[in-house]
Amino acid sequence: MIADPPINFLLVDDLDENLLALEALLQRDGLHCLKARSGEEALELLLVHDVALALLDVQMPGMDGFELAEFMRGSERARHIPIIFLTAGAANLQRRFRGYEAGAVDFIQKPIEPTILRSKAEVFFDLYQQRQQIERQRDELEALAQALRRADRHKDNFLAVLAHELRNPVAALGGGLHLLKKDIPAERAKDIRIRMDRMLAHLSHLIDDLLDVSRVSQGKISLKKEQVELGDVLKSAIEASQHHIDAAGHVFVTDLPPGEIWLDADHTRLAQIVANLLNNAAKYTPPGGTITLSARPMEENVEIRIADTGVGVPREMQARIFEIFAQVEDHLTKAQGGLGIGLALVRQLVALHGGTISVESAGENLGSTFTVTLPVLRISSATSTEPAATVGLTPHPGSDAEI
Repeated sequence: MIADPPINFLLVDDLDENLLALEALLQRDGLHCLKARSGEEALELLLVHDVALALLDVQMPGMDGFELAEFMRGSERARHIPIIFLTAGAANLQRRFRGYEAGAVDFIQKPIEPTILRSKAEVFFDLYQQRQQIERQRDELEALAQALRRADRHKDNFLAVLAHELRNPVAALGGGLHLLKKDIPAERAKDIRIRMDRMLAHLSHLIDDLLDVSRVSQGKISLKKEQVELGDVLKSAIEASQHHIDAAGHVFVTDLPPGEIWLDADHTRLAQIVANLLNNAAKYTPPGGTITLSARPMEENVEIRIADTGVGVPREMQARIFEIFAQVEDHLTKAQGGLGIGLALVRQLVALHGGTISVESAGENLGSTFTVTLPVLRISSATSTEPAATVGLTPHPGSDAEI
């Protein structure tokens, strides 16, 4: 817990012995004394410090206490500082009236009774502290309100995208069923069934993503961890994503270490992490782009990188791109389907594996690089001695685009 900063109070008196005596009376833990020997010096301190209370000597050469108080009341920064006047002179009604008119909250006669001074000063120190707490709570509430408004806006966008994503395959399935009821050639019927099967798989994928996000958020997903080899995991992820990469005519490049990297992980979920990132890269990269999957062993971790030459991520969105419902609005028209919850799911699954995920992007249309860092069990010696293999995979001829 961060300790509260000390509370400043201001003492103004032209005599050093008075300043020292007042400081000794009021000083305690949590307080910081600012001392000024003239009104001009006091105004300079008030320009750079927030002050809970000002104790002003009335009779000073040059600018006296009353004049200093009037200057303070004319300053936006200092006008709300409570002022206690300290005076050795006769406190007649006229002097008191001038003091209160200048903004004083009290007069204390010299010689000063220590108990009275402390009790009155503590009231204003407590009020200042309470006001600071209220201001911090106000700022926290405002930040929460902004976060709620942002989440509500993301939710509305998400529901709109969800409705669109569900409507299209449902309409396609309905249209396919309608056509199959008619007397149509067998070849055309076969083509319709293939398209319907693809739409059904798309619907199942959407529903699975929704369920996974909900289960992870509620802590209902438990990983089935075992010793898995990273190369096997990446092979499974590539097989799951190859169709999406080929459909857009992307060039797919791998840069993987030849040795074995062993992890304590859930093979299925880890492959899902990489596959989701590859699918995301394929989705947000214009046709004919390049997607690179690479892995680099570290001392106790492995870094898995998925880089693309796609639309990129604006700098202001990079800190929020993994939040649920968070999507780059300008990208909604560029993506080839999807709910925009894939990255939120990926971050949750990576965290369950004890890893981290980050994104780097130079800006719009300059591509993105997602880096997943995971702890490893062991790395084979071949990994550190043999050069990495680089393989370029071109699209399969005749690949159909996803409907």
